Amino acid sequence: MSETDLTAQDHDTRWQGLLEALRKVSTSVAVILTTLFGLLVLTFVIGRMVPADPVLAILGDTFDQAAYDRVYQQLGLDQPLYVQFFHYVQNILHLDFGQSNVTKNLVVDDLARVFPATLELAILAITIGTLLGVPLGIISAVRRGTWVDHLARVVGLLGHSTPIFWLGTMVILIFYAGLGWIPGGGRIDLYNDGLVEGPTGMLILDAVLAGEWEVFWSALHHILAPALLLGYAAMAYLSRMSRSFMLEQLSQEYILTARAKGLAQPAVVWKHAFRNIRVQLLTVVTLAFCGLLDGAVLIETVFGWPGLGQYLTAALFYADMNAVLGAVLLIGLISILINLLSDVVYRFVDPRTR
Repeated sequence: MSETDLTAQDHDTRWQGLLEALRKVSTSVAVILTTLFGLLVLTFVIGRMVPADPVLAILGDTFDQAAYDRVYQQLGLDQPLYVQFFHYVQNILHLDFGQSNVTKNLVVDDLARVFPATLELAILAITIGTLLGVPLGIISAVRRGTWVDHLARVVGLLGHSTPIFWLGTMVILIFYAGLGWIPGGGRIDLYNDGLVEGPTGMLILDAVLAGEWEVFWSALHHILAPALLLGYAAMAYLSRMSRSFMLEQLSQEYILTARAKGLAQPAVVWKHAFRNIRVQLLTVVTLAFCGLLDGAVLIETVFGWPGLGQYLTAALFYADMNAVLGAVLLIGLISILINLLSDVVYRFVDPRTR
């Protein structure tokens, strides 16, 4: 083959690679846009099906019919549903979620204030759950049928089946009311409140960046109990999935061959089997993290944690639909972005997906 033919073949290969990359990007964008549109439709339908009257939520108990009709028209509820949906999407694209009927603030401002607390709690919880759950599941698979395996499965079963709000209540009764080992609620002690105003809104990280170690230890003391409970729930799920993935790999022929060649057990497990379950583990860790953002509603309510979950609970209690829809949209958007990020990370973890 001549040099000209090789150059032309190399040029065609590059174009094919570029077209394939553009095809994958366009597919990802189409999936994201379709998911976002479905999320917008879902939240719009929920907002219209809830029996709470948004006009009454604004006016309160005392109003006349003229005031009711005026607010009804201002909210656009007299228009056809497709027109209402168009205005709804238009407002969302401009980050206009309306005003909260409870706090009287813009919903976007409330979300910017409370979401960092939930994100901080979820990050610490998924870190605890991953560092404990993945090794526990792998050890359980390697020691299949032993007391270690049975104990790990019991611990995982309890964490998966026990209601987290009940565990939170028991922790408060024992370690707060009984022993006084943990604080009552909130993110920080009152005398440390307001000392750190960092860029991220996550008190632990902002305290480290500012060098305020007293604030750091106070924030860590408050977050530890709810993070451990959420982390335990994540650990139960991750250990069970890790055990299943590892058992499947340990039964493969390449593992039997490696053992027959006399390769040490740690090398077989961590250098060979674990390498082949990394992508699967990344998927379940991503799903667990998204689940923590949703599941934080209960644990934040129990521990009085001023995050997105407590904000959403209060909004549901007072039928504050602007706040409810804004919180649901934010959780959905974050879940989509996390899954998109995991798809990008796949390409670095598993060369076969490139």
